[in-house]
Amino acid sequence: MTTIPADEAKKITNRLRRAQGQLGAVLAMIDDGRDCRDIVTQLSAASSAIDRAGFAIIASALKECLRDGENGGDPVEVADLEKLFLSLA
Repeated sequence: MTTIPADEAKKITNRLRRAQGQLGAVLAMIDDGRDCRDIVTQLSAASSAIDRAGFAIIASALKECLRDGENGGDPVEVADLEKLFLSLA
């Protein structure tokens, strides 16, 4: 099992908080009866931020796997990482 290093976790958390704000904006836009194009644009930005956070988590796991392998740690199964990656596709 790999964990996310603190510096990476902070970046990912910030990205997810930004996405959370964007989702709040989408809800407000719907409540305000805004144009659907504006809503979809904002929703797309939130979705993209969430995807980037997911990819950052997987990239972090890959880096940790490489470090663990070099240091004689338990290797993470490539199939597990592939499954995680594909779940975001």
